[in-house]
Amino acid sequence: MTHSTGTLYIISAPSGAGKSSLVKALTDAIPEIRVSVSHTTRAMRPGEVDGVNYHFVTREEFVKMGEHGDFLERAEVFGNFYGTSQSRLQQTLDEGHDLILEIDWQGAEQVRKLMPQARSVFILPPSLQALHQRLTNRGQDSDEIIDGRMREAVSEMSHYVEYDYLIINDDFAHALDDLKAIFRANQLQQKRQQVRFGKLLAELLG
Repeated sequence: MTHSTGTLYIISAPSGAGKSSLVKALTDAIPEIRVSVSHTTRAMRPGEVDGVNYHFVTREEFVKMGEHGDFLERAEVFGNFYGTSQSRLQQTLDEGHDLILEIDWQGAEQVRKLMPQARSVFILPPSLQALHQRLTNRGQDSDEIIDGRMREAVSEMSHYVEYDYLIINDDFAHALDDLKAIFRANQLQQKRQQVRFGKLLAELLG
């Protein structure tokens, strides 16, 4: 059976804007959407699972993968390396699945150059106060780390202009509806519907 190639979605946001929660809720609602699992050298956080949240690797393993040209994009964030395996990503798209890449603006820049057909979404918090509150409520980081993340967030947020879509995560349910709308609209494109309903279209025009 013929199938259309999936669409690659880049989703970026400053730490604490709610990106991970929104992506999880989206994939729970639309199971056929896949999330790319990045490789990282950072330590596993409580509740995380290797191969689900990230592929956790040593710095040596990461460097070796990079030398072999395995990464579509890679970045260093807060002293840790993150990277996306190009072969795994392409395989998922070829299978017809839409795929989400949760990466920062630097990674997004690298991916756009190699895959200009990718769609991109930037998620913003409703205010700096709300962002600070969310980072504090996690209870994972010291005040010093939170201050660093806040400074980083302001720098990151200035890159929203490079993205196709912008979502303000004020009300979670509303933000999730916005995100779903982007995916649904793309799935309804004529070229994708033509593949999906080829038989019906042939009958209607027959």
